[in-house]
Amino acid sequence: MDGMILPDAEWRHRAGLDGLVRVLGDVRFVGGCVRDTLLGIPVSDVDLATSLAPETVVQYLKEAGITAVPTGIAHGTVTAVIESGPVEVTTLRRDVSTDGRRATVSFTDDWREDAARRDFTMNALYADPATGEITDYFGGLADLEARHVRFIGDPYQRIAEDHLRILRFFRFLARFGDEPDGAALKACSDRANDLMALSRERIRDELLKLLVAKDAVRVVRLMLEHRMFAPVLAVRSADRLAYVAAREEEAGIAPDPIRRLAALVPSEDVEAVGARFKLSNLQRRRLSAAVIPPEGDTRALVYRAGQESAIDRILLSDYSVRDAVTAASWEAPRFPLSGGAILARGIKAGPEVARLLRQVEDRWIAEGFPDAARVDQIADEIAGGPLRSISSE
Repeated sequence: MDGMILPDAEWRHRAGLDGLVRVLGDVRFVGGCVRDTLLGIPVSDVDLATSLAPETVVQYLKEAGITAVPTGIAHGTVTAVIESGPVEVTTLRRDVSTDGRRATVSFTDDWREDAARRDFTMNALYADPATGEITDYFGGLADLEARHVRFIGDPYQRIAEDHLRILRFFRFLARFGDEPDGAALKACSDRANDLMALSRERIRDELLKLLVAKDAVRVVRLMLEHRMFAPVLAVRSADRLAYVAAREEEAGIAPDPIRRLAALVPSEDVEAVGARFKLSNLQRRRLSAAVIPPEGDTRALVYRAGQESAIDRILLSDYSVRDAVTAASWEAPRFPLSGGAILARGIKAGPEVARLLRQVEDRWIAEGFPDAARVDQIADEIAGGPLRSISSE
C-alpha cells in the first residue's frame, strides 16, 4: 500500500475546510479521518497536524477571521471553528515526561517524532490536503489492510505513557481488528492493574465506546479471559451481553452503551456502577431500570416506562424480539383526559380527583388505549356519569 493516495470523501468538501488549510499552510490530515476514509467508513471529526506553534495558529486564524478556541493549547491543540463545524489543529509534539495519566510535551517540527508518540500504527497516518499523498512512518497502512491493531514501538512504553491505551487497544480491536497482536495483548494483560490509576470518567468513556463496537462481544470475552476487567469492574461473564447484542441485531435496534453496560455487569451491581463511573442522573436511572424484568403488555410498558427504557428491559428479558420491535416502532399516545374532566363530573377538588383519574387511565391502558369517546365512557363509569353534580351527593 506504499505511495497510497487518500480517496476523495464527503468530509474533504466541508464548507470552510479548504480555506482553513490555505490559511495555515503547513498542515496534514491525521488520525481517524485518514484511517476511516481508507476503510470506507464515515468520518465525524477532522483533525489537522501542523508544524506551526499554537500561538502562530491562533494568530493566523484570527487574521483570517476564523474563530480560534484554545481548547488544549498547553498540549498544542487549537480548535478552528469553520462554517461546517469545529476542526482540531494540533502542533507537532514530543513527550517530555509522562506518568500514565497525563503528559508534558514540547513542540517540534519533526513529523516522524510526532507520529512516534501516537498509540497505534493505524492512527499515525498523515495525508497531504492538496495531493492526498499519505505518509506512513510505522507500517500503519499494511496493518490497516490486515486489520491488525498494533502499538507503535514497545507496547509497554506506550502503555506507560498513557494507561488508558490498554482499554483503547481492546476498543480498536473490537472496532477494526481481526486477531489480536500477541505482543500488545501480553503487555495489556501484564499491565492491567495500571488501569486503577486512571480516573473513573476516562475508564467510563472508553468502556462505553468499546461496548457498542462491531465486535464487542468477542473482545469482551477475550478481556475476561485475560482478567482485564478485574481492576475496574466486576464482570463474571459475557453471555448476557452476547444475548442482548444478538437480539438488538435481530430486532434492527442500534446497539446502546447503557443497555449493554446493564447486560455486562451483575444486576445487583448496576446502582453502584452508575455511581462509581459518575454516569449522569438520567443514565443512572436508565441503567437501574434496564435490569427490572418487564411485566404485562408491551405497549403498556412503553407507555409507563418510556420507549427507551421499555426497549432495554425487553431486550434484557425473555420477551420475544417481536416485542422489542413493537416497542421501538409504537409511539405512545397522550392520555386524553385531564383532572378538569373529573371535576366537570361533579367531583370535589382534592386527592379524590387524582385517584379517579388514575383509575380511568388504568382502564384506558388495560383496554389497549381506545379513543377519546371510549375514555369519556370510562370516566362516566368511574366518576359517576356526566350529569353528576356536587349537590346530588
